[in-house]
Amino acid sequence: MTVSRPLQIRKIVTFDEETLVEGYKQTETPWRMFAVAAVVTNPWAGKFVENLKPEIMDYGPKLGEMMTQRMIALAGSSDAIEAYGKAAVVGVDGEIEHGSALIHTLRFGNYYREAVKAKSYLAFTNTRGGPNAPISVPLMDKNDAGRRSHYLTIQFAIPDAPRADEVVIVLGAATGGRPHHRIGDRYQDLKDLGHDLENPAAV
Repeated sequence: MTVSRPLQIRKIVTFDEETLVEGYKQTETPWRMFAVAAVVTNPWAGKFVENLKPEIMDYGPKLGEMMTQRMIALAGSSDAIEAYGKAAVVGVDGEIEHGSALIHTLRFGNYYREAVKAKSYLAFTNTRGGPNAPISVPLMDKNDAGRRSHYLTIQFAIPDAPRADEVVIVLGAATGGRPHHRIGDRYQDLKDLGHDLENPAAV
């Protein structure tokens, strides 16, 4: 397979938010959510391409490894990450499929998943927009998809991205759940509804 266009990264943007007071109440420890975004040229922009696999095979590992390394550096250690997710925003000359092609591949996501020793799948969004389009990165507990305290969303934007022929690829994380979580978890709901938690197949 021949890659028609080498990976071109125009910029890398980091987002880092630390919350000290939530809901008028001090947090016990600072609550951090952070992300790394790579603004890349969309190799398929402006035309219909049937076979996306050559670029997927080439771009996925390069982006996955580089962005994971940056996420771990932001976190301080892989163990500091409790919740994680990913997102793609495609410029208007591309398809939603193009964003999906770059983030919904094990050659991309497995670098992150393995680095943080995760069991859950990566929560995700695929959207399309222009410069300064909203970027929403949904997060969930890396080991427990039913842990509601870690259902979170990182929100930010990049003023000049994506351009029409670009894709913004994002990895996100949090060092903990919502500081004052008090709505319970999925398991308590299931128990209240009479489901057998010892037999997951029955749920």
